[in-house]
Amino acid sequence: MQRRTLLALSLASAGVLALAGGAASGLLQPGLDAGGRLSAAGRDVFSAVGRAVLDKSLPQEAGARQRALAGLLDRVDALVQALAPHAQAELSQLLSVLASAPGRHALAGLGQPWAQAPVADLQQALQGMRLSALALRQQAYAALHDIATGAYFADPATWPLLGYPGPLDL
Repeated sequence: MQRRTLLALSLASAGVLALAGGAASGLLQPGLDAGGRLSAAGRDVFSAVGRAVLDKSLPQEAGARQRALAGLLDRVDALVQALAPHAQAELSQLLSVLASAPGRHALAGLGQPWAQAPVADLQQALQGMRLSALALRQQAYAALHDIATGAYFADPATWPLLGYPGPLDL
């Protein structure tokens, strides 16, 4: 191969990669909006994670369950807005990747969209992330789990459902 051919091939390859990268970034939805609140894609991911990790802790009645999940998303929003900008950016990237079909398959091993997946499939996907040999998948699981459970259990309104009377008065 001549040097000119190699240079032309390199330039063509760089152009194709730039186009593919631009197309891929255009397809990804941000996990957080400009104000640092959960986007629709981010809300779908955290609602599904909440359904999976809080399954037995959520109210059983459908209306109360929906209100509990809506409250969870509001508290996740408040928590995320209190994060440092670099942590918000990383979380937005994680949610963006997880909300895309290829990212959901690769990172979570979940075939269905988050909002449509049954709780058992969500739990299996999250368990796969938790027990993965890849540190990236484990860290993604830990972030999703800790944010969802922390936001849920920090609300005093959830304590009576769990039989927890609250902290003792000192």
